[in-house]
Amino acid sequence: MITYQFFPRSQGITKEIQSVISCFQLEYNKIKSPDFNLSSNEVLETIRPHLEEIGFVCETGKSKDQKISVPVLFGFDNRIDKAFNADAVSADGKIVIEIEAGRATENNQFLKDVFQACMMFEVEYLVIVVRKVYRKHKDFEIIHTFLETLYISNRLHLPLKGILLIGY
Repeated sequence: MITYQFFPRSQGITKEIQSVISCFQLEYNKIKSPDFNLSSNEVLETIRPHLEEIGFVCETGKSKDQKISVPVLFGFDNRIDKAFNADAVSADGKIVIEIEAGRATENNQFLKDVFQACMMFEVEYLVIVVRKVYRKHKDFEIIHTFLETLYISNRLHLPLKGILLIGY
């Protein structure tokens, strides 16, 4: 079963965020981390048809033209000077999805995901998708505790309307 938590916990999830959750729920039996050792690309490949059905654009490979680039900085004549890549982006550019497998907590990749989403132009929501368990680490729980602390402490204010954490 997919586990998820939306932050801040004082707000409910939107219809669009619920649609993203449903995509992962539909394929849980194919991606569940206790049973499968899939890479993040393999998880995205499994979920992609559902995300595309609800209007997301998804990364299709590692070459430049297959990646999803989200603007960060603009230069002269509104040319993009800096962009970050995302695994998937909603059609309106407001929801970014990052799927992590092994690096989620060991290399603090989730923190990089948060930082990059905060810098992306017009992004309002970040969806971080992680394994429930990776090499005996409870990645979902570790990240949940971090995000819970971030939001409850109220010491750092993010420019996002919310972060959805999904454990598979």
